[in-house]
Amino acid sequence: MVGSSNGGALAGLRVIESATMIAAPLCGMMLADHGADVIKVEMPGAGDTLRSWGHAKNGSGLTWKMLGRNKRAVELDLRTPAGKATFLELLATADVYIENFRPGTLDKWGLTGEVMRAAKPDLIIARISGFGQTGPKSPLPGFGTLAEAMSGFAYINGWPDKPPTLPSFSLADSIAGMAAAYGVLAAIHHRDKTGVGQDVDVALYEPLLTVLGSLIMDYQQLGIVQNRTGNLIPFTAPRNAYETQDGKWIAVSCSTQATTQRLFDAIEMPQLMADPRYCDNASRVINIESLDAFIVTWFKNHAHDDALAVLDRFGVTAGPVYSSADLFHDEHVRARGSIVPVHDDELGELWMQAPVPRLTATPGSIRFTGRARVGADTAEVLAELGRAGEQS
Repeated sequence: MVGSSNGGALAGLRVIESATMIAAPLCGMMLADHGADVIKVEMPGAGDTLRSWGHAKNGSGLTWKMLGRNKRAVELDLRTPAGKATFLELLATADVYIENFRPGTLDKWGLTGEVMRAAKPDLIIARISGFGQTGPKSPLPGFGTLAEAMSGFAYINGWPDKPPTLPSFSLADSIAGMAAAYGVLAAIHHRDKTGVGQDVDVALYEPLLTVLGSLIMDYQQLGIVQNRTGNLIPFTAPRNAYETQDGKWIAVSCSTQATTQRLFDAIEMPQLMADPRYCDNASRVINIESLDAFIVTWFKNHAHDDALAVLDRFGVTAGPVYSSADLFHDEHVRARGSIVPVHDDELGELWMQAPVPRLTATPGSIRFTGRARVGADTAEVLAELGRAGEQS
């Protein structure tokens, strides 16, 4: 299958990706989902570490099936003269190169930015690393866990009497991958106007730092250091996850007077809005513990589905706290196509997250899952370079 023939908003764009684990491969996946011909270059042997990372079925890594989807697999050793020569031939046909080696690694192999742009002068190079390409920490190895700690996220995540809480999934990596995809598209737009390529430099911690909002300004302007508050947040109340009578959980977020009044009506305590402790958001934030006591009691006296029905009737901004099993069976998630079935040659029908964002005229698609074998498409790609019969 020739990846560039599949349609989509990015059809005709060729991307070479020599990256491992989450962030950079997710960037490549997002571009591939929307039609780019992404050629995944892996070192001989085991290939991308992601192939054996996370849960597996019958020896097949499930995370790889998703993040390797829609990518053609080529086996090349970038450290050898023959591998480098083939790699530069590929770059000459490409628009974008994605890598996440430790800064300086490619230079040591003789694949400097200058060498790569000699092969393709307007090449866009997306570089994702722990600490970025500049600064005193740039040479250091870095994983998402370190980024989640350094960004300020872990410090504010969790409960006041507990240690800082790291996320249980690849949060920093995933946000960095999305930011890199955005950066690639911005660079492509600039190239199309000017004919000039450029580097897209993404440090794992920076996109996560960006989405944390005003905490830097809060400190710089007001001397405020945000601390851990559990499910509460310091600028709006009520907002929490509440346990129901049957041991399930419902999330509630009331960020306006109107939504708060609807909650008070739903729990049959409309008089709370007249109480000076709860009459406006600022007062509710200060007195959230006493306010939450009323709300907690109401939820404890209602079963999950009954509580949701009442909240829905009153128009309260509330919803169930889902597990992966709940998501898999939810009728809205299925109807919207947020998760979709995909055929896999090894495992049969696989359900996975659909491409995002959703484009109405040129929707993304999942054409195939991560290739089972390192270098599965090497012969096909080399044939496109006029080297039929070669392997690499």
